Amino acid sequence: MTTYRNMLPQLGDQQFLTDGGLETTLIFDDNLDLPEFAAFPLLFDRHGRKKLEDYYLSYLSLAREKGLGFILESPTWRASSDWGVKLGLSMEDLRNANIAAIDFLADIRRQYAKEDFPIVISGCMGPRGDGYYIDTKMSSAEARDYHENQIAIFAETEADLISAFTLNYLEEAVGITLAASDYSIPAVISFTVETDGRLPSGQPLGSAIEEVDRRTGRGPAYYMINCAHPSHFSHALRDGADWLERIYAVRANASCKS
Repeated sequence: MTTYRNMLPQLGDQQFLTDGGLETTLIFDDNLDLPEFAAFPLLFDRHGRKKLEDYYLSYLSLAREKGLGFILESPTWRASSDWGVKLGLSMEDLRNANIAAIDFLADIRRQYAKEDFPIVISGCMGPRGDGYYIDTKMSSAEARDYHENQIAIFAETEADLISAFTLNYLEEAVGITLAASDYSIPAVISFTVETDGRLPSGQPLGSAIEEVDRRTGRGPAYYMINCAHPSHFSHALRDGADWLERIYAVRANASCKS
């Protein structure tokens, strides 16, 4: 039973917080070894599961303190078939991992969500290949077929939506959006960009958003930008174009010194 699949509250007036870089935090702050940058195996280890819980609760506490809603993003960015092969996992292993990830987040939501503190559960997905350069490029039909399995699993769970992160070319975004539509689950598309504000494919960010919308009937619930420094894309957000209204969130790489 999903809570918000038919009406995502982050599309309303209330602001929502997301978490930061899960895998980066676990590796560089918590000194964990994550083969292939995969966090979901931690779900099946008591110590790892506690690390994940602590990570999410730190952001939940901040969101509650600031009067924001919160989006719980599952640790499944690498839980698709090609990455599963690299990790020595079967399709059944991956199915169990994706389900366990959403069940884990659903337990957290039941403990902490309140009427004035909405918590949305997102099934996190990553690209078939590398997130920062294009090693293997699929057609939109191939991408739809490849990502269908993970999306179908999320559709069976309490996930309110799926979010596809660090996508770097148009066709994969189109395929994921169409597959999500096949299973009646909202999709969020999050692109990463180079220092010039273009996707690694060379396509301008605005052009990619407009083309995905055109080829999917405005299919994504909204768009995001992630894993790019604000200086890489800030200039692209100042031109007043209509596609800017489709970007609802930014998860930027940045640093500060106190």
